Amino acid sequence: MILLTEGATMSRLFDLDWQLLADSLLMIIAIFFLFLILSYFLFNPARKMLNSRKDKIRTELDTAKHAMENAQNLKKEYELKLQGADKEAEGILSEARRKALISENQIVAQAREEAARILERARVEAELEKQKMSDDVKREIIVVASLMAGKIVSASVDTSMQNQLIDETLKEIGDKTWLN
Repeated sequence: MILLTEGATMSRLFDLDWQLLADSLLMIIAIFFLFLILSYFLFNPARKMLNSRKDKIRTELDTAKHAMENAQNLKKEYELKLQGADKEAEGILSEARRKALISENQIVAQAREEAARILERARVEAELEKQKMSDDVKREIIVVASLMAGKIVSASVDTSMQNQLIDETLKEIGDKTWLN
């Protein structure tokens, strides 16, 4: 127990009185209203800005995701088209080779036919030339025989002489020529 003497005052640790409580309460109310005003004018626009920025980023991410998907689809499509183009090019090349082989075979066949026609024409021409030569030889024989007959008649040669002249003429001309 503490004894207090008459003139001594008791000192408190916090010195709480009604005025301090009222001032503290007014200060708490003022801070609350200040917080509400700052929240309305400062925090709400900052929240709106952050939310709009978050929405913009989300939209850009979605757009980028769709663009990436489209790019992947286009890449797959182009790869398929490229493979198709390779196959088509190979098909075109094989078709060109096949047509070239057919064309080559046709050209060779035409060349063979032309060579056969040329050989046949040469054979026919040789045959005609042979026939012509045979006809010329026959004409020559006739001319020679006519001349010989004229000599025989003019010389009044006997028959033994005529036979001898005919035999000599035939030997000169040859038996094969006379028979053609």
